[in-house]
Amino acid sequence: MKIQVLCVGKTNHPALHLWLPEYLKRLKHYIRIDWIELQELKNTKNLKVQEQKEKEAEKIHKHLLPTDILVLFDERGQELSSKKFAAFIQKKMNTGIKNLVFVVGGPYGFSESVYERAQHRIALSKMTFSHQMVRIFAVEQLYRAFSILHNEPYHHE
Repeated sequence: MKIQVLCVGKTNHPALHLWLPEYLKRLKHYIRIDWIELQELKNTKNLKVQEQKEKEAEKIHKHLLPTDILVLFDERGQELSSKKFAAFIQKKMNTGIKNLVFVVGGPYGFSESVYERAQHRIALSKMTFSHQMVRIFAVEQLYRAFSILHNEPYHHE
C-alpha cells in the first residue's frame, strides 16, 4: 500500500518547513508516502467561498484514481484515538488496497463533490485548526500510527 497526502495550497510558515520533512523521513522507513501540495488558487478575493471550494475540488479530483480510498481530515469527521487510527490504517493495509489518500483541505473545507467521493472523514480534534497546522498534526499522527503498529516506543500510554 502507498499513502498519499494531498494538501490544498502550499505552506508558507517556516516552522512547518522544518517539521514536515522530519516526519516524512521517519515515515518512509515504514511505508511509501507521497506528500503533494496542490497549487494555491489565484485571485481568491474575487471568488465566493463555494466557488473557491469547487476550484479546489477540481485540483483534488485530478489526483485521484477510481480505486483510491479517500480519507478527509475534516472537523466533522469521526474522532479516533491514536491507537484506533493505527488500527484503521492496519485494516486498510490488510484489505490490499493500493493507494490510501488523505486530504487536508483549504481554509473553507471541502466541496460537496469531494465529500461524496470520500469513503472516510477523520477529525483530528473537536477544536478548529488552520489548514496549515493540520498538516503537522496529520503527518505526526501517521508516524505515530506506524510506530504503534511496529510496537515501537514513540507512543506512550
